[in-house]
Amino acid sequence: MSRLLSRTVDGVLRASARRVPDRTALRYADRSWTYAELDAAVSTAAAVLREVHHGIGLPEYARVAAYGHNSDAYLIAFLACARAGLVHVPVNHHLTGDDLAYVLEQSDSSLVLADPALADRIPDGFPVKALRDAPGSLLDALAAPEPYDTDRDARDLAQLLYTSGTTALPKGAMMTHLALAHEYASAVEALDLREDDRPVHALPLYHSAQMHVFLLPYLAVGAENTLVDGPDPAVLFDLVEAGRADSLFAPPTVWIALADHPEFATRDLSALRKAYYGASIMPVPVLERLRARLPELRFYNCFGQSEIGPLATVLGPDEHEGRMDSCGRPVRHVEARVVDEKGDDVPDGTPGEIVYRSPQLCKGYWNKPEETRAAFRNGWFHSGDLAVRDAEGYYTIVDRVKDVINSGGVLVASRQVEDALYAHPGVAEAAVIGLPDERWIEAVTAVVVPRGEVTEAELLAHAREKLPRFKAPKRVHFLPELPRNASGKILKRELRDRFAKA
Repeated sequence: MSRLLSRTVDGVLRASARRVPDRTALRYADRSWTYAELDAAVSTAAAVLREVHHGIGLPEYARVAAYGHNSDAYLIAFLACARAGLVHVPVNHHLTGDDLAYVLEQSDSSLVLADPALADRIPDGFPVKALRDAPGSLLDALAAPEPYDTDRDARDLAQLLYTSGTTALPKGAMMTHLALAHEYASAVEALDLREDDRPVHALPLYHSAQMHVFLLPYLAVGAENTLVDGPDPAVLFDLVEAGRADSLFAPPTVWIALADHPEFATRDLSALRKAYYGASIMPVPVLERLRARLPELRFYNCFGQSEIGPLATVLGPDEHEGRMDSCGRPVRHVEARVVDEKGDDVPDGTPGEIVYRSPQLCKGYWNKPEETRAAFRNGWFHSGDLAVRDAEGYYTIVDRVKDVINSGGVLVASRQVEDALYAHPGVAEAAVIGLPDERWIEAVTAVVVPRGEVTEAELLAHAREKLPRFKAPKRVHFLPELPRNASGKILKRELRDRFAKA
């Protein structure tokens, strides 16, 4: 896929349109687009976007925010921004109030492309154009084709990818066309994406994993893509049984929901060939349960973060045995190291921060020079993830650096404690945090979503059987659900704030 590296984001689609113009590129709801039709729609939308702002057209490099649910219009708008020389700003459609205003203001967006059902959330002062489902929407405008093309420099800015903000205010990672093209090439190779695959895309397109690890790379290889509104188990099961889907990406939370669904054991899911998971750590007991139910299904663990496009490492289906907690090895265009606080390499088997060097990396954070300097040091990007590298070059993410628990002066990674808890049949979900403690500095504390009847005493005894005593939780709290951001990451800071006051 080296031919991808000289292309712009929209050029990836154009190349497939020239190669397989009549093949179906995308299905959404009752609409279907061939590659030629999708490429023509992108050109028309690019022309529209350059003429919508106060009647004079958006200036080159203007930021255009996208605030909507999954749809064909959402994808077309992203590619149209790329073709028109505009900077796309995907916005989490769950954001409201001050959180939404922060992203729009911090990015200095000139226009918001929004689903009409969400438009009333947008703060005053930001021009809005409907993406779809309204007269005069961007999707309506595509009925009158209009050519638009321009020569883009692959080093131009294509997108501001806002980080999930689990520990601080979100930052806009500045992604160039070139960085994303490298990431697409890495994804195609490492994830074995093929033109005869039938992927279904169920996670939000504003999230970099669904858009940049799967949908755009699959468009690059010329596959037939199905886009759905969300990861509804019944919808996904129907698509698999009908032969319309054989490849699925989902975070562990969704795979857990699929595995727990009453129809999971009875539906014919044999057509599903490739299962991709990522965005947060997959509990090993859950993965074992999925593999036992679908032994022929090939699992790929995808790991990374927004700043690197987001794919950094992959654990392939033939690499899981004996290392199911690993996130794999770096993809083709990524170099990785594990370092100490001084930036020096640590020995294999020793925890440290994983750092990256790659053409996939963002240029820095939009209008945040101090944060950019803090993250990019001595030519390497500091991820904030605590990892261990083994002698064969496989990496295991232990925790976020900020989530490591200092228990009596000994550092405890939450991942190992969570895996021990997941081995108990009464645990549906678990998160382990450190809470202030006079004796222990931080007390290892578990927050559990129970499955059926289970008590704190049972779980504490179970953990002490599985773990050294200093790693076992001192307390267990129960919740009906864990707080998460839209990509499925558990918001441990919210848990710490809540139970520190308990």
